[in-house]
Amino acid sequence: MKIYTIRDIADLAGVSVTTVSRVLNNRPDVSKETQEKVQRVMAECHFVGNANARGLKQADGDMVAIIIRGRQNPFLSSLAEEMLQQAYDMKAAFITEYIDEQADEFRHALMLTHSRRVTGLIFVGSRIDERCRVLDGVNIPMVFTTVSTQDTPMARAASVSMDDRAMACAAVEALIARGCRKIAVFGGDYLGTDSPALRAMGAKEALLRHSVAFDVNCYVKTRFTLPDAHAVALPFFRSHPDIDAAFCMSDLVALGVIRALHDLGKSVPGDVSVIGVDGIEVGRYTTPRLSTIEQPVTEIARQSVQVLSDMMENGAPARHITLQGALRLTESVRAE
Repeated sequence: MKIYTIRDIADLAGVSVTTVSRVLNNRPDVSKETQEKVQRVMAECHFVGNANARGLKQADGDMVAIIIRGRQNPFLSSLAEEMLQQAYDMKAAFITEYIDEQADEFRHALMLTHSRRVTGLIFVGSRIDERCRVLDGVNIPMVFTTVSTQDTPMARAASVSMDDRAMACAAVEALIARGCRKIAVFGGDYLGTDSPALRAMGAKEALLRHSVAFDVNCYVKTRFTLPDAHAVALPFFRSHPDIDAAFCMSDLVALGVIRALHDLGKSVPGDVSVIGVDGIEVGRYTTPRLSTIEQPVTEIARQSVQVLSDMMENGAPARHITLQGALRLTESVRAE
C-alpha cells in the first residue's frame, strides 16, 4: 500500500503544504470547506493525522517547530511554506506555530521544548531584544530567518537574512534619484538591531548621503498589517501634505499607505511615490503595481533548513548567512 506524504495530501486536495499542516494542527484560520476537503483526502489515503504522527515522521524522532510571528503576513506564510517544502527530506518532523505580532515568540518556543519535546527551532519574523534571555538555558539548535543573530550572545542561534540595511538604502536612493526629497518612513521600532532597525539605518544612510535631512517626525511607527498601516497613514498625510515619497518596511504596510493616500484624494505615484519590502505576490496585481525590495524567499528557506539540518544531524556550529534582495521598481514609484 502506498504511504502518502504530507505533500501528496496537499497535491490531492489542491492546497498548500502549509494548509495541510494547519489542518493537522487544528488551526482556526482554515475555512470549513477547505478543512473538510483536506480531511476527506486524508481519510481516503489512510493518512494518520493525530498529534503523535504529524508530518508522517516517527513520534520519538526529532521535531522542529517553525514559529511564525505574524498571523496575517503573506510574506512570512510563504517563507514558512517554502521551508516545509525544503525540509521534506530531513529526518525531523516539522510543525508550524503562528503567533500574534505582539506575542512573545521566545516564551512560546520555551513552552514547546517542554510540552512537545521540540529539538530544533526556526524563528520567522522574529525580533532580537531582551526577551531572548528566556532561551539562555535552551541548548538546542535554532535558526533565525529575516534577522541576523551574528552579534548576539546566543551561541546556538544561527541566522539567515537579507542585508536589510543595504537594501533599504538602495530603496531610498531610488526615490531620491527620481526627485523625491520629502520622504516618510513607515515601519517598526528604529532602535535596536532587528530588521526594522537595520532598515531605518539604511534609510537614514541614503538620506544623509544625498544631504536630505532625516526628520524624526516623518518616521511613522506601525504594525506590519494593512489595517494598522492604513490607520496611521491617514492622520500622518493629513498633517504632512508636502510628503512626496514613502519608504515602507513591508509590502503590507505599503499597500495600507497607498489605500490611505487614495482615500485622501492623492495619487500614487503622481503625488507620492511608494516602495515596500518583501515582494509578496499580491503586489504584482495591485493598481498601481507595487515597487518593492524582493526578498529571495526560496533561498532564505533553503539555507535556513540546511543550516538547521547541519546543526541537528552533523553537530555543525551556528552559521550566519546574509543574502541580497532585488530592487523592483514598477508603477508605484515615479519615473526618472
